[in-house]
Amino acid sequence: MNYAIINIPELKDKMLQDHFELNCEKKQYKGIKELSMKPVLGAQLYTVREFTKTLAEIEVTLQKVSEIGYKAVQISGFGSVDPENVSELIKKTGLIVAATHMPWSSFLENLDEVIATHKLWGCTHAAIGGLPDEYFSLAGLNRFLDELQPVAEALGKEGIDFSYHNHNHELARFGDKTWLASLYDLTDPKLMKAELDVYWIQAGGGDPAEWVRRCAGRQPLLHLKDMTVGLEREQRMAEIGEGNLNWPAILRAAAESGVEWYLVEQDYCYERDPFDSLAISYRNLVSMGLN
Repeated sequence: MNYAIINIPELKDKMLQDHFELNCEKKQYKGIKELSMKPVLGAQLYTVREFTKTLAEIEVTLQKVSEIGYKAVQISGFGSVDPENVSELIKKTGLIVAATHMPWSSFLENLDEVIATHKLWGCTHAAIGGLPDEYFSLAGLNRFLDELQPVAEALGKEGIDFSYHNHNHELARFGDKTWLASLYDLTDPKLMKAELDVYWIQAGGGDPAEWVRRCAGRQPLLHLKDMTVGLEREQRMAEIGEGNLNWPAILRAAAESGVEWYLVEQDYCYERDPFDSLAISYRNLVSMGLN
């Protein structure tokens, strides 16, 4: 398996070569170190989308994310800014662009621009955050599969792979399978990678660890956020380790399955500053053994 990870010898920060040291004294994590492929903790910048509308905001945001300790970011939710200017800011902070989220329409209508932007940012993992509603039927799935092949093949020729990010509605069943299961069963892992979101898998009634294992070998990216519930029975997103997801099981499955980029995303931080949320999740993941 040869997912395109950043060329380690060229990295300025030598610590990145030792970024997945696990505390094997913690019984629940014992043995994960040997299973890992040295993945990196990254911040999905959709979490701080209210602070990435202008280049000045993006510069401050990247600096804050770097100061928390993250070595990589996933670009998503930016305002209308020049990718070349973003590239300069990325170089200034020393962060890696592990992945992106772009609308499916951009891949269909402006693929050359999408490829050029990824090359500019040194990013080899393109992804979509989801699809419009008209795709969520068996006919819609077949339409997506027809549209996907030429896009994925063109990306692949440029050294870029393509991943799909799920929410909960992809776990709706059509016959004896969920839409998401059918998507992965019907696609070549070389053309379609998985970017599972463990929160949304749980919200859809799935088992996050089981789904991570199901996508072993085709999953360079994994989205992490926790889930909690209020006294009014409302389901809420939470910082990793502050909710009820089974992190020992999820992290072990991810290590076994070859996940390379652990991307922290929290769509809603409620009353908390989103940078504080990213910091809490980072510290808790480090305390669980990720480093």
